[in-house]
Amino acid sequence: MREFDYDLDYKNLDLRAQPELYRVGRGEQGVLLVEPYKSEILPHWRFATPDIALESSEIIYQMFLDYLAADDFVGADMARKFIQMGYTRARRYANHKGGKKYKGPVPDDKKGQSGAHGREELPRQEEDPIKAESARIFKKKWDECRKNGTYLKMKAEHRERYKEVN
Repeated sequence: MREFDYDLDYKNLDLRAQPELYRVGRGEQGVLLVEPYKSEILPHWRFATPDIALESSEIIYQMFLDYLAADDFVGADMARKFIQMGYTRARRYANHKGGKKYKGPVPDDKKGQSGAHGREELPRQEEDPIKAESARIFKKKWDECRKNGTYLKMKAEHRERYKEVN
């Protein structure tokens, strides 16, 4: 599996027009970089309460299905990443008041990338039941994305078609 390429000039790229440049990567890699999808999906991404999370997850999941129907794997994968991020961020807020998981600032060279990068994790608080429910809502939709046969087929085809492209 090719890693997500953080060295591309995403501010000036349209990955709908150049899907060969897109790498799935791991987890949520690139979720806040890849255009035009970031601008299409981000306005709908919310998880503050279960009602908000339900509406958000349903809208983004419909976008996921619409991207699949349009044979737009990159869009579908980005919608999947936003749904996954809804789950992970809601879980983070459920476990850590204010959503801060690690001590200290994020190193400038690691912003937007996953992982602790050697930073110390803050202790967990008593679980916030509202954020935990928001996380459960997004997790259900994330599981639906990951099990979608069309998505899995398109993902395998994308990886095979573009495996040699740098």
